[in-house]
Amino acid sequence: MAKLWDKGYELDKEIEAFTVGTDYLLDRELIWADCAGSVAHARMLAKIGVLTEGELKSLTAELRAIARDPQFTVAPEQEDVHTAVEQRLTAKLGDAGKKIHTARSRNDQVIVDLRLYGKARLLSVMRDLLALAEALVAFAEKHQGVPMVGRTHMQRAMPSSVGLWAGAYLESLLDDFELLKAAYAINDQCPLGSAASYGVPLVIDRQYVSEALGFAKVQNNVLYANNSRGKTESIILGALAQIGVDLSRLAEDGMIFSMPEFGYFSLPDELCTGSSIMPNKKNPGGLEETRAKAANLIAHLVQTLELLRGLPSGYNRDGQETKEPFVRGLQIAQGMLRVCRVIAEKMRVNEAKCVAAFDGEVFATDRALELVVEGVPFRDAYRQVAATLHELQARDPREAIAKKTHQGAPANLRLDLSRDRIAGCARFVAGEAERFGGALSDVLGEGFRLPG
Repeated sequence: MAKLWDKGYELDKEIEAFTVGTDYLLDRELIWADCAGSVAHARMLAKIGVLTEGELKSLTAELRAIARDPQFTVAPEQEDVHTAVEQRLTAKLGDAGKKIHTARSRNDQVIVDLRLYGKARLLSVMRDLLALAEALVAFAEKHQGVPMVGRTHMQRAMPSSVGLWAGAYLESLLDDFELLKAAYAINDQCPLGSAASYGVPLVIDRQYVSEALGFAKVQNNVLYANNSRGKTESIILGALAQIGVDLSRLAEDGMIFSMPEFGYFSLPDELCTGSSIMPNKKNPGGLEETRAKAANLIAHLVQTLELLRGLPSGYNRDGQETKEPFVRGLQIAQGMLRVCRVIAEKMRVNEAKCVAAFDGEVFATDRALELVVEGVPFRDAYRQVAATLHELQARDPREAIAKKTHQGAPANLRLDLSRDRIAGCARFVAGEAERFGGALSDVLGEGFRLPG
């Protein structure tokens, strides 16, 4: 099967297998995006007179058919989705299929495919993050009055609450949403028309194509458009890695606090895996996998950055290797968010166990601050309490956390602020999905739905 770059000779089979790698498999995720980019590009070519209206109509119909065809695939010998689509168009439509690559390269073609794919998957990741945020805010509201020992260095420190614990992860994830928004904005630039890095000697209309595909703007500099392959992916992976770190820490806490020796939390049977030899085992498999997959996310980020680190400007084949960590990273992050949402919705809190963990020393700082109110300088109060730790008596932890009423403290979590943020984030996602989905429906036909 001929390559798009066919020069009349047959490529060595070892070289072919090595250079193609898993690209043809990954590109099956990009079929719809490649078709969308091709329809928009074809419209522009018709606008400037390269294609006739009849050719545009037949190309559009066939590209829409490909985008909806579950049997359409990419063969290893085709190398990539661009070859598979163009060969189908040429086989069906003849010269019209041969014309569609005018004024573009596989370089800007793959970048626009990944940008479209990235937009769709980022919106889906955002929805999943907000679903987890909803679960966490509900969990925090339900258990905001449940005392739990606050820890530093993993040792008992001060009176805290289950609500404070859950609210901390909630707010961290909402900050991660802001990183996703920033990554989304950087990704939301159309590279088509940059071709192989240096533009083309034709009066093409890049703005027209950008608007047709629902991008916020054209990625202006044609060399930077190609230099940005991998960079944009790494920015998205960086935001996903922050989510991964948060979820890994959440998972670690969940595993520690659900140990029988703690017993603060418990996981229902349906969230636990078993052992092939020990009938008694209930393992926190979802939490363990979340912790492990966070490491994979970080590895995908580092892999992408390392691939870019030594590259000169212009297109380099090395950039192909950034596709897999990008696609896999989005898939991993989404899976982690969905699993953690289920756990947050179903995990139980054992209030009696939480209260039983308090001893007198947990109230040491509270006692020092009581002395301060009585007029003792804090450093003197600190030393006085430190010298009499053995005399401290356990108190009612509910009363202790009820006294912490300043903003963000256990008795004043201000979960309303998080609910407002969730609502604002949801409006952003809905608005972007409507704009982007509308553009794709115009390009790929009514009824097309964003994947993910």
